[in-house]
Amino acid sequence: MIKVNDSVVRELRSRGRFDASKCFSCGTCTALCPVGLPILPREIFRYALLGAQEELIKRQDEIFSCLLCRMCEENCPEGVGISGNIRLIRGLLNEKVLGL
Repeated sequence: MIKVNDSVVRELRSRGRFDASKCFSCGTCTALCPVGLPILPREIFRYALLGAQEELIKRQDEIFSCLLCRMCEENCPEGVGISGNIRLIRGLLNEKVLGL
């Protein structure tokens, strides 16, 4: 069972422009990712929007393997700020998990 916490998305939005709700899960970002890992921004963003902090923690290896190259972002049909969203989620994880 996924535990949801609405404070997660509020905290992300207070840190910067978190526009993950514009994502409609087309998969373009995943298809273009040069890392070759199953980095799925749409799933990560869904967990963040739901406030599923534990799920984000479970996927931190994926989140931190992103190169922030912006290839996905430059080709996103909705113009989602994918790299910025990933940075915000990383900041949240650094604080909540590592205490940085």
